[in-house]
Order: sequence, then structure tokens, then C-alpha cells
Amino acid sequence: MGATDCEPKPAAGALRRTAERCPSRPALSRRSVLAAGAAAVALSTLSGCASPEAPLTTPPDPEPLDDLAHLRRGGDPIVAGEVLDGTLLRRFYARRGFEPVWTTRPALAARFAESVLRSADHGLDPDLFHASLLWRAAMFPPLRRELLLSHAVLAYAEALSAGGVPAGRRLPREDLLPEPVDVAAVLDRALESADPVGVIESLAPATETYSALREALRRHRSGAAAAPGAADPRPLIAANLERQRWLPRRLPADRVWVNVADQRLVVYRDDRPVFTTRVIVGEETERKQSPEFQAVIEGAFLNPPWIIPADIVAAEILPKLEEDPEFLARNGIALRPNGEAEQAPGPLAGLGVIMFDMPNRFDVYLHDTPDKTAFDRENRRLSNGCIRVEKPLHLAALLMGEPLEAIHERVATGETVRKPLREPVPVFVLYHTAFTAKDGRLEIRPDFYGRDVTLWRRLHKHAPEPRPPAAGQAKTSGRDARPRRLAPR
Repeated sequence: MGATDCEPKPAAGALRRTAERCPSRPALSRRSVLAAGAAAVALSTLSGCASPEAPLTTPPDPEPLDDLAHLRRGGDPIVAGEVLDGTLLRRFYARRGFEPVWTTRPALAARFAESVLRSADHGLDPDLFHASLLWRAAMFPPLRRELLLSHAVLAYAEALSAGGVPAGRRLPREDLLPEPVDVAAVLDRALESADPVGVIESLAPATETYSALREALRRHRSGAAAAPGAADPRPLIAANLERQRWLPRRLPADRVWVNVADQRLVVYRDDRPVFTTRVIVGEETERKQSPEFQAVIEGAFLNPPWIIPADIVAAEILPKLEEDPEFLARNGIALRPNGEAEQAPGPLAGLGVIMFDMPNRFDVYLHDTPDKTAFDRENRRLSNGCIRVEKPLHLAALLMGEPLEAIHERVATGETVRKPLREPVPVFVLYHTAFTAKDGRLEIRPDFYGRDVTLWRRLHKHAPEPRPPAAGQAKTSGRDARPRRLAPR
């Protein structure tokens, strides 16, 4: 794909005619018009100059706006059939006294339009921000042009600050949100700053991974050579850029980081990795996949009983009971009237000897397991969604600030106790199929849950299809794929 495949392209002749019709500035050469790109379009459209051949391809909008105070009455403005968020626009224009912003700032309007139209540099679809309408904005009345650009900039700011897929359209398993940002207030302040566009662009993550992913996207869109027959990299890059936008801009310096796609857990102290261990994550079946969420580890249960959810009882316990009437007694399991079951604590119990207390709506926890051999497998997607930790007692000692021997002694008593942490520790359970390693190179992991392409499609106004691998190229299986590395040039 070329550098501009994701962006709408103006006709050079139309741009030249637009420049020639504007009495306030000289005609531009073909080369300078093409170089100006979006900036030239924004300048011409917001000053009312347009190609005489601009087609009226959309029906007129209902009830034309007489002035911006019309917004006070509520409702969502409509421009060329596209509904604008009236609530968001009202929040912004209330700060400006419901006075126009862009008609007196044509140069700044051009810069903002250029920024929005280059949103593909962040793995976003410019059409989410009315790109096709911005290119032909001169066909609209001045106040609609005003609202169109304002809404485009505000929507772009929201996408950079919180993600291109709004929280209300996320899947139930996607439960990560950064700090809330009032983009109306940010744009209001940006207009008075020395670098207004830079203020909006700064809402994007500043992480090393985000920068590396943008560079990988830039190389791909500029036509950098790819391996023959390689799969389309855009879903992987765009999906992981979006996942970076779902994270807090200031991550806790002390945190537990579980990357389900990497099947590893890392503990950070003062933003430095101090401990890592392998983990077992949810199976690839939709019902058993590990979700993406943030929680807080408040403590740990030593020698915990396992309260087995009713769906697991029905799917796994009852069939085994039909085959083996002694299954419950042999495994210390008792059925409950509500359909759940309880397994007595012990080293052979499903939760092992420790479970970390991290309340969350998924009932997904970090815990021990009696099957230690499973950690040697490359495919560690074996659980019902919870995270089984290879070295859970080492993790407990680190989080509790106690010697490992002391943890072992408490476990050896066989008593079920809850040990609170002195300081609760945030934990992030993520699904990042691309991330930076210590040397700054991008590490790539198989998308065994198949989430990259589905997220990529949701980042587009009109869902695209990724390019398939070349003929004869074997499709990579998440079950047997090897980790890869992508080095930026």
C-alpha cells in the first residue's frame, strides 16, 4: 500500500481552479498545490472558495443553522447526512461564547484539517473524522463548515486520548480505559497556545511501543519492501496502536503486567522490570479467552478453596462425574445447590496453594496450579480464562515484601488465610501482539485469539478486508506460531 492509500485524494485540477478563484491570494502552480495537500483544501473551503465543479452529491440538510446559538436548543447537527455529536459541540462552543472559531483563523484551520486528514499515521481511519466531507467542505454553508471542522478535530482528539473505538462500542472483554480527558476544554486551551495542533497531537500515547508502531506503519505506507508473501501488517499495527491508546498515559511505576498474547507476567518497580515468569492463559475458545482489564491486587489467599462457577461445573465437572462416580470424592469437590461446586484447598486443588485477590467483574485471577509441567509448553492457552502463574510464591514474596521462606511456612500450615498487601498493586491484563523489547525492537506475537483483524475493522467507518498471504504461503497458526521480532530501520 502506498503512503496515501488510507487518505482521500483531491483532483489536482480542482485544487488549482480553487486557488485561481480566490481573489485574496495568487494562483498556485500544480506542484505547489499538490504539495499543499490538505492545508490548501482547508484554506480554500473555510474561506468559501471552491471549485465551480464541486458536485452536490448529497441531499440538503434539514433546518439550516442561522447562528451557533442554535446549538443551545439541543439536538445533533447533520452535515451531508453525517450526524455530529451536538453534546460535544455544545461543550466546546459554550466555552467560546457560541462564536465561530475558524472563520477568523484560516491558517490555523488549515493546519488542523491537515492533522485530521493525516490521522492514518496513527492507524486511524480519516473517514471517522469526516475526511471525505472536509475535502469538499466549500459546498456547505459557512456555519456547517465551521461545525464540521470543529467536530472533526474534537472527534480526532477523543480518538487520540481514549481510542478510536469508543468505550460504548467496545466488546465486553475489552475493559481498559485511560484517564478521562475533556477534549472540548483541551481544544479551547489549544487555540490560545503557541502550538495548537501539537496540543491535540500530544493526547496520543508517548510510549516507546506507540512510537515504534507508528514508525512501522510509516515504513509500510511509504512502500518499504516487505517479505515476499507476507501477511498484511496493517491489522497488527493498527490494533496495537489502539490498545496503547486504551492505557493510562501515566502508568503506575509499580505494577504487574500480564500480556496474554506473550503468555508472560512482568513485575515493574519504579518503571523497571524486576521479575518475570511464564503464565497459562485462557483457551482460544471464545467463552474461555482471557479478557483485557485493569484491577488492583489487594492481597492473596493462601491455601484457597476453589469455588467452581456453574458454567464450568456443567461443561467439565458433570460429564466427568457421569464417567467416574468417584470423581468428586477423589478430587475433594462438593456440589452446591446453586449449580456451583467447591473444591477443598490443597496442593492438588485447581487454584494450587495461592490465589491473588484482585476484584474484577470477570472473576479472573492470578493463581497457582498443581500442573507445573504445562509451563514448559509453547502453547500455554489452557485455562478457563484465569491466569495461572509459574512462580506464584516468588510473586507473593515480592508483592508482600517478605522473604520467600516466610511465604512457604504459611502455606505449609495448610490453613486458609488472606494476607493483605501493605500497598495494593495495580495489575494490567492485556492482549498486545506487538510491543517493544529491551533493545527497542518490536516483538511480534501470534494473534491466537484472532482479535487484531476484528479490532482493525472496528477502527474503520467502512470495514476493510486485510490482504491475504500470497498464494502458496502457509497460514500462520496461533497454536504453533513462533514469536517474531520486527526491527525498525
